Amino acid sequence: MAKKTAGRKSAASEKKLRVAIIGCGGISQSHLEAYKKIPEVEIVAGVDIRPERLKLMHEKWNIPEEALFSDWKEMLRKIKPDAVDVCTPNGQHCAPVVDACNAGCHAMVEKPMAMNPAECKKMIAAAKKNKVLLSVGFQQRYSNKTQALIQARKEGRFGDILFVRCQALRRRGIPNWGVFGQKKLQGGGPMIDIGVHILECAYEFMGSPEPVFASGNTWTYLGDKPSHVRNAWPNWDWKTYTVEDLAIGQIRFKNGAILQIESSFAAHIEKNDVFNFTAMGTKGGCSWETASIFTDEHDLMVNMTPTYLGGDDWIDMFARKLQNWVNAIRKGTPLGASGEAGLAVQKMLDGIYRSAAAGKEVAI
Repeated sequence: MAKKTAGRKSAASEKKLRVAIIGCGGISQSHLEAYKKIPEVEIVAGVDIRPERLKLMHEKWNIPEEALFSDWKEMLRKIKPDAVDVCTPNGQHCAPVVDACNAGCHAMVEKPMAMNPAECKKMIAAAKKNKVLLSVGFQQRYSNKTQALIQARKEGRFGDILFVRCQALRRRGIPNWGVFGQKKLQGGGPMIDIGVHILECAYEFMGSPEPVFASGNTWTYLGDKPSHVRNAWPNWDWKTYTVEDLAIGQIRFKNGAILQIESSFAAHIEKNDVFNFTAMGTKGGCSWETASIFTDEHDLMVNMTPTYLGGDDWIDMFARKLQNWVNAIRKGTPLGASGEAGLAVQKMLDGIYRSAAAGKEVAI
């Protein structure tokens, strides 16, 4: 499908891919910085409901005023971009992606893919129907650490992976901007916002086994109350806070492996920012944070930590994920984080939240 699409949308390889940004808030700025590293892309339009964000697109990114819109449908009709990059809040991922695909545009959508698996399926169906490429913004899979451990797994360094523990924890890191605290607009709190990243790259590391059951729990005990505790992100909107502070989940896979995940915006832990996964296998284990491998060699227990991995700058990872999508569109090369990959992760997130609501393990 990728090769046919590439031919239809980019008959001349030297022509730039015309991309429109839908949602010009904070995360879009990282995308725009990353596009500066991808010369084969031209940003041709911006869409946002807030005038100050459109003003920024004009003043900082030189997008003409006539190419700035408050309605993505109007933009699609008038600009007719080759592709869209959707950077809206989670509750507005599905609709613009479906509309863009139906207009013949390829789509990149920020993580998580949508609010629930049903929305993900609609997005995938629209992309397939219109023969366009849909990718999900999972930049952590493009980290040098993730790629190094995936290579080690493919070489058989770990044997069968038995258990993975994922952590995306903040001691006090409730976003004081955007709508991250509003469940109806985001679908959840730290599990769906930051837990999704470590879950996705750990799942990719595991080789994407089939998840079958989920269990989980969520707690809210700090974010919905005023706080005078000094921290880097004070004065969040506690009155509209309806998401969890802490979420714990477990996924059981068809091959017998277990994944556990811990994610928080606010939790009484030692460090403020913990982002890591560790794994145990029949032949070895690892830690993502240091890309270390723990195994047995020459009758000894050995820890191997690389002395150099190369840079993992935040914008570099964004550039890698966007470049993968652009190359798949223009050259027919393999697409990394496809819509199907986004759906698989969404099913696990959904299972954890459903389990928390039901108070029991649920089928995925």
